[in-house]
Amino acid sequence: MPDAQKPTLLLIDGHSLAFRAFYALPLDSFSTVIDGKVQHTNAIHGFLAMLLNLIKNERPTHIGVAFDISRYSFRTREYPEYKGTRGETPEEFKGQVPLLEEALDAMGIPWLVKEDFEADDILATLSHQGAAQGFDVRLVSGDRDTIQLIQPGVTLLYPNTLGVTELKRYDREAVIEKYDVEPSQYPEMAALVGETSDNLPGIPKVGQKTAAKWIHEWGTVDQILAHADDVTGVVGENLRTYRENALRNRRLNELVRTVELPLGPADLVMRPLDPDAVTAVFGRLQFRSLLDRVLRSGLNAGVAAPGDDSAVVAAPGSALPPVRTLLDEELAHWLAGAAGKPVGVQFEHGPAGLSGFGLSTLEDGVFVPFTAGTGDYVAFAAWLASDAPKRFFDAKTQLKLAASAGLPIAGVADDTRVAGALLTPYAIPVSLADQVAHLLGETLPQPDPAQLVPESEPISVASEAWYVLRVSDALAPLLSEGTARVLREIELPLIPVLAEMELTGVAVDAPVLRALRDELAAKADSFQQAAFAALGHEVNLGSPKQLQDVLFTELGMPKTRQTKTGYSTDAAALADLQEQSPHPFLDNLLGHRDATKLKQMVESLEKSVGADGRIHTSYDQVGAATGRLSSNDPNLQNIPVRSEAGKEIRRAFVAGPGFECLLTADYSQIELRLMAHLSGDQALIDAFNEGEDLHRYVGSHVFGVPVDEVTPEMRTKVKAMSYGLAYGLSAFGLSKQLRISQGDAKKLMDDYFSRFGKVRSFLRDTVEKAKTDGYTETMFGRRRPFPDFASPNRVLRDNAERAALNSPLQGAAADIMKIAMTNVAADLRSQALTSRLLLQVHDELVLEVAPGEWAAVRDIVVHRMSGAAELTVPLTVQVGSGVNWDQAAH
Repeated sequence: MPDAQKPTLLLIDGHSLAFRAFYALPLDSFSTVIDGKVQHTNAIHGFLAMLLNLIKNERPTHIGVAFDISRYSFRTREYPEYKGTRGETPEEFKGQVPLLEEALDAMGIPWLVKEDFEADDILATLSHQGAAQGFDVRLVSGDRDTIQLIQPGVTLLYPNTLGVTELKRYDREAVIEKYDVEPSQYPEMAALVGETSDNLPGIPKVGQKTAAKWIHEWGTVDQILAHADDVTGVVGENLRTYRENALRNRRLNELVRTVELPLGPADLVMRPLDPDAVTAVFGRLQFRSLLDRVLRSGLNAGVAAPGDDSAVVAAPGSALPPVRTLLDEELAHWLAGAAGKPVGVQFEHGPAGLSGFGLSTLEDGVFVPFTAGTGDYVAFAAWLASDAPKRFFDAKTQLKLAASAGLPIAGVADDTRVAGALLTPYAIPVSLADQVAHLLGETLPQPDPAQLVPESEPISVASEAWYVLRVSDALAPLLSEGTARVLREIELPLIPVLAEMELTGVAVDAPVLRALRDELAAKADSFQQAAFAALGHEVNLGSPKQLQDVLFTELGMPKTRQTKTGYSTDAAALADLQEQSPHPFLDNLLGHRDATKLKQMVESLEKSVGADGRIHTSYDQVGAATGRLSSNDPNLQNIPVRSEAGKEIRRAFVAGPGFECLLTADYSQIELRLMAHLSGDQALIDAFNEGEDLHRYVGSHVFGVPVDEVTPEMRTKVKAMSYGLAYGLSAFGLSKQLRISQGDAKKLMDDYFSRFGKVRSFLRDTVEKAKTDGYTETMFGRRRPFPDFASPNRVLRDNAERAALNSPLQGAAADIMKIAMTNVAADLRSQALTSRLLLQVHDELVLEVAPGEWAAVRDIVVHRMSGAAELTVPLTVQVGSGVNWDQAAH
């Protein structure tokens, strides 16, 4: 029978491929909660994605998947050390195979296991039978033992080291080219050379070339050993000494072709899937994008006969649409035709800035070339500025590009980077290509970045826009109702606000920075010289190794905590050391470090000042897992708040020309207010509602004294504990922070919780709920998953517990600040004020106030910040003003 007319039997080694998928895909990106426990699903996802590609590419008429029941078989009875070097099955892998088998059942794909045998033996039996019955057999396995099964009509598809996405096709010629032996002779070679993955040591000093030479000369292992005396030298001696290794290996690596199985090749015919069952199983696993691929794959419509393409059902919009270049009336006509449809948008930019726009619906792509100052962009500009829904990857970057070209954009309906980060805040999408691979199981065509002259051109930005649409559609059903609400009501409205803040920047007094840098350099040098004088010789103060020699050998100081490179010389360790064993060298070393660090910070700020005299930081609204904004290039959130040096740095940030002052507004104790609201602790609620100094009020309850008798020391202790509890502070941590005994710290905590019992209940319940759900959730619906709750590593589990304690508080604080920012910006715009938002740092907003607008801006800021959420306690906002950032502090 001609090969084109043969039925195709696809046989897959389930465990082999599932393990490869497990190690190829990140754990953190694939997990869900099943029966109250976090279940990792990366092996399942990777296997199923590979399976769909295999079915698409190989077009099988019959299919079967073989699994191992355990690592024990007739081979381990003969040789208990068989596969003994393999570690214990990772905890995160356990439980994935049964769920994979459920998915295969729903998809109508048979799978088989056999007690006392390995999956390879099942493949050997079925491939042997299939070849004899006229099937075109294609084996998929990552086990080299299956090479021996290759024969006319049997091909091996072997995954490469990159995982399961690329398969090398081995037939007789490919085996001979790689190993210089026939496929049937591969077991002889493996017996002589050994197989480390199976813990089968071979003959020492015998490699692939030597083994191939012997096989060509004598044939089998038995025949080679019969001629052992003819082999001279060390290799011959080893062959005679370790002959039992080769004989044992040969017995064990022979795959069994006669396993009694409940199904034969003809029984493995491809069956239609059960859409309801597939939907249920994939829903439990949260594989919504894979579900879409499966339901569109043609599996539910029957399988094509050999040579028949009629049964392959293409997914709507799955074919990359052609791209047309349009301008003027043709573009206006296209935009009118796209009304009511989702439109993906991606920009093209080069050294000169914006050079083009890519637009796409699911059916049609358009490239709009752009040259500033030329062309008729009236209709296009109107569409960009309209509320017509537009979907982006990394919308903020594109809004800034367009605004710089005089084309403001409205109607941001989705940002797949932001949406992806909300779904997996521990794995923020790196690129659109990353999302295409993860969510669609496809590869975004891209030129090889390693090639100086790429062999292929990058795809059009219009095609990228098409992928944006598909990624957006794949993400939507994965978002919980609360997460979708956070995206829609908090994150997307914030994007244009952040874009405008970044474009505006903040004015800087360069001479102030320059003078401060020189002052800090002089301080650093002074501390360094004093350190050398205290020591009696020079030393590299930036070298941990030299500092270890000085501190622990030369000065004989107590050892700090052990690290991989010796004893720690970080700031915390040195501060503890200085308290235990004061020494002038340590004083000056710490002073030198502080001055150097601040000097480097000032230098970074100086380098960041643009031609307009302003610093333009970049905000990442998904840069922190809790939802807080992060500031980059430069980071304006790490400037010390209370130190004198930090104040001096802030004096360099000023109101720019045409503005009279800066306004700062920040939330007072927002996380503690949220703690009171969420815990429902009435005593804490009363403290805020009565307008008392919170820490004095709490101190009076904890220490049992009137408020006016709470000493500064008492207040400090209570303040440290109140903030620390939300971060999982232990009695040990509190004792170190306050420099008191652990016993005193424990009593302080016990007294606190006896007065504020609902706080303890809230913190405990938060962690327990997170363990059960696998995530925490803010009052607005923002989720933060914690895959590490299921980790076998205790340190990772403990870290997850501490992070889970604070996430609902810090996440809600982030949500509140983002809501306030959006509303403040909207009010400034609606009231036609010139004043503008400049910075957001922690719980503080900084605005630049135009002449005559102070009162209006202050009222907007206070109203919007204090009203950003309805709590059982007031959201108090403190406001200040001044010609520079430090003077505006309150």
